Amino acid sequence: MNKEAEKIVNALNLTKHPEGGHFSEVYKSEEIIENGLPDRFIGRHTLYTSIYFLLYENEFSAFHVLKSDEIWHFYKGTTLDIHIINPDGSLRTISLGNNIESGEYFQYCIKAGQYFAAEVRDKSSFSLVGCTVSPGFEYSDFELCEKKSLIEMFPHHKEMIERLTK
Repeated sequence: MNKEAEKIVNALNLTKHPEGGHFSEVYKSEEIIENGLPDRFIGRHTLYTSIYFLLYENEFSAFHVLKSDEIWHFYKGTTLDIHIINPDGSLRTISLGNNIESGEYFQYCIKAGQYFAAEVRDKSSFSLVGCTVSPGFEYSDFELCEKKSLIEMFPHHKEMIERLTK
């Protein structure tokens, strides 16, 4: 692991994330939404949650889908590429980073229902980002995509799906 990435992992007390990378919860709202959420949600949810998330070298955030919108915020390191497959099968790659002159974003929102994966562009470096979810993240709202099923849905993205699924 890159020494700077290792320092960040230790300083922020990051642990392994099921989709890949390392994370820690930064904030979980104390306010609860009891009623009024769209039908896709089950049970109570907090208003919002946020995490730190770090990928380094050849790590990747495997393709997954959420029931909530998720805003990604760039903090430090090298460019992070987020590959987004829309339900209609179209693919968009957006880049989080410091180089806004070349089209990189400081923050970007992945919409509920979009399939997405992320990877560090410079495989000798790392990316530290934050993710904010509203309504708050619950594992019941998270689906880690299975390679075979995702390829069946989007065969024209087979190469990327094979590379960025567990």
